[in-house]
Amino acid sequence: MFVRALALSVALVAAHGVASAAPLVIKYSHVVADQTPKGQAALKFKELAEKALPGKVEVQVFPNSQLFGDGKEMEALVLGDVQIIAPSLAKFGKYTKKLQVFDLPFLFDDIEAVDRFQDGPKGQELLNSMTKKGIKGLGYLHNGMKQLSANKPLRTPGDAKGLKFRIQSSDVLEEQFKAVGGNPQKLAFAEVYQALQTGVVDGTENPWSNIYTKKFHEVQKYIMDSNHGVLDYMVIANSGWWDKLPADVRTALDKAMVESIKYGNKIAFDEAASYRKKVIDDKKAEVLPMTKDEVAQWRKAMKPVWAKFEGEIGKDILTAAEAANKN
Repeated sequence: MFVRALALSVALVAAHGVASAAPLVIKYSHVVADQTPKGQAALKFKELAEKALPGKVEVQVFPNSQLFGDGKEMEALVLGDVQIIAPSLAKFGKYTKKLQVFDLPFLFDDIEAVDRFQDGPKGQELLNSMTKKGIKGLGYLHNGMKQLSANKPLRTPGDAKGLKFRIQSSDVLEEQFKAVGGNPQKLAFAEVYQALQTGVVDGTENPWSNIYTKKFHEVQKYIMDSNHGVLDYMVIANSGWWDKLPADVRTALDKAMVESIKYGNKIAFDEAASYRKKVIDDKKAEVLPMTKDEVAQWRKAMKPVWAKFEGEIGKDILTAAEAANKN
């Protein structure tokens, strides 16, 4: 009787210990609003992860730079102050030059080609290209394909000659406009509307969501349906933290991440089509399609840019990216 009672007591204590074990806290920090595709993907990850691992994990999502801003989040991740972030692909220059492949102009035909590359061997290889520097890639999140805009139609590369174009801080994007005789100007995103309005710059490049929500179509006469570049994010984790997770937890989190990214990317795709239609319906700027011949001319003009960065990116990666267009 005593032995049975003792066994029962030990079992109760053990059960109480398991029940009271604190869940693993995962801080997922990003710099945009909850309503954006990235924000929705983060919230979906929280929902799926906590459902798959009830009581084992607690995902805390911090939007709008509540924890760390654009300039600090990468450092915070490497230091272990946050576990998951989702920076734009242009932010990884300090850690690898290989991701410059996504900045190369007129490389991918469309977002489906981007998907094929990202899901393929070389795209997946890039997710693990920074593990020695403390960064583990978990997947790619879409923002959208970029469109060229200006106060004149940009049907051929020669049409860009002499125009001033606002760019993000990127060596590739600088060479992109130099290749067609344009004058690239690095400006903060917050300054773009006024710069276009006052003629400080003549044109720019943005996905449809930025064009409509920031009203760039009100200060540009023409927007080309160019789909010439991709503006994406990589969802990343601190690699040391990720590798030390119990195998079952890591597997469940990986599955939740894959599903959350699919969810966010579907929202991004639908939003791009919706914002494009809104720009057209506003009738403040004319949206011009680009023919296959026009795209071919632009691509030919941009091949020297590809060649310039091939050494940093890797010929194998560039070849795989081009091949994604052929499926």
